[in-house]
Amino acid sequence: MALKPVAEAVAHVTADLKPVTSELIALPQAHGRVLSKDVTVKRDQPPFDASAMDGYAVRAEDVTEIPTTLKLIGAAPAGGAFAGSVGKGDAVRVFTGAPIPDGADQVVVQEDTEIDGDQVVIARPPGNDLFIRKRGLDFTEGQILLNAGTRLTARGIGLAAAANAPWLEVRRKPQIAILATGDELVLPGGSPRDDQIISSNNFALSAFVEGFGAEAHDLGIGRDSMDDLVGKARAAAGADILITIGGASVGDYDLVKPALEKAGLKVDFWRIAMRPGKPLMFGEMDNIKVLGLPGNPVSALVCARIFLKPMIDSLLGIPKSENETERAILGSDLPKNGIRQAYLRATLDSSPEGLPVATAYEAQDSAMLRMLNNADCLIIRPVEAPAAKKGDGVDFLRLDF
Repeated sequence: MALKPVAEAVAHVTADLKPVTSELIALPQAHGRVLSKDVTVKRDQPPFDASAMDGYAVRAEDVTEIPTTLKLIGAAPAGGAFAGSVGKGDAVRVFTGAPIPDGADQVVVQEDTEIDGDQVVIARPPGNDLFIRKRGLDFTEGQILLNAGTRLTARGIGLAAAANAPWLEVRRKPQIAILATGDELVLPGGSPRDDQIISSNNFALSAFVEGFGAEAHDLGIGRDSMDDLVGKARAAAGADILITIGGASVGDYDLVKPALEKAGLKVDFWRIAMRPGKPLMFGEMDNIKVLGLPGNPVSALVCARIFLKPMIDSLLGIPKSENETERAILGSDLPKNGIRQAYLRATLDSSPEGLPVATAYEAQDSAMLRMLNNADCLIIRPVEAPAAKKGDGVDFLRLDF
């Protein structure tokens, strides 16, 4: 079976994924969730002409000559409007956010005034700024503030609250089952034999899944037996995606593919032209998408970024990005690339030219998780890319997990 190109594989794993159903949640629970319905304004903001400063609401024509003295006829604190009207020679004390009284069309800031009983002396020219926030300055009734497909941040939640939207329609969290495999794995805190290692991929991928808006379900460690793997795979019933880790290559003990096929998996493809990450499997089992990731920690997380994130985004209804890559200049020479698209762990530094400088680590072994943790990005080297020199342009993918 020929190796599938990365772009073709990404398109394939997301091709028929539809957004999951929606649910209504309260605003305080909305952080990180993805809108399934636009947030539309129900009221202008501000809902009235409002003072932008603490000062005095006046008629602009009354303060053309300085100094001048006006009569103080009342006050309008934030949350309390002045009921009367500002006439010739009048002034009303206003505070930031307070409604501008009828008849006034300028605010003189308090630093430019002096108080003498019930009179306000305008001591300095107010300048050209009226210090009035016009009604609807921020947004107006009927305007769409947040589009469906938006992942809600603190800023978005604040905007939704300002728009008087206490409830939001969001996509339910996609359910992602995670199955690590291999007799060599021991959970953190256990007592591994000399021929065993600590399991890290299931924890890293659970955090990855949660970080991108889905819900992770750790199915435990599948042992190297057909019965155990089949049983644990069937425990993924109800999930949107089943992630397996390791055991999908061609060795004598790589049982994941035949075990899942016994459980009903129909394999679409299982090798891609990518480094790290060649033994990646994709298929479907009982309406559950199955993504088999390599067992090496770096390969698993890099493949998750390239393939799993777009799958989660599709389930959440997040619009596909035409190009998530950025440009940088190389900080060191790179050799000619081979027949697999390569993703090199690298650091990013600023440069006087404007573009960042991406420098690949010399060692790129797919078991070196510490280096992935220290990296800022992945330099992308296309298939058969020629040797590149320091200072050449290069595409990179920023590490965001």
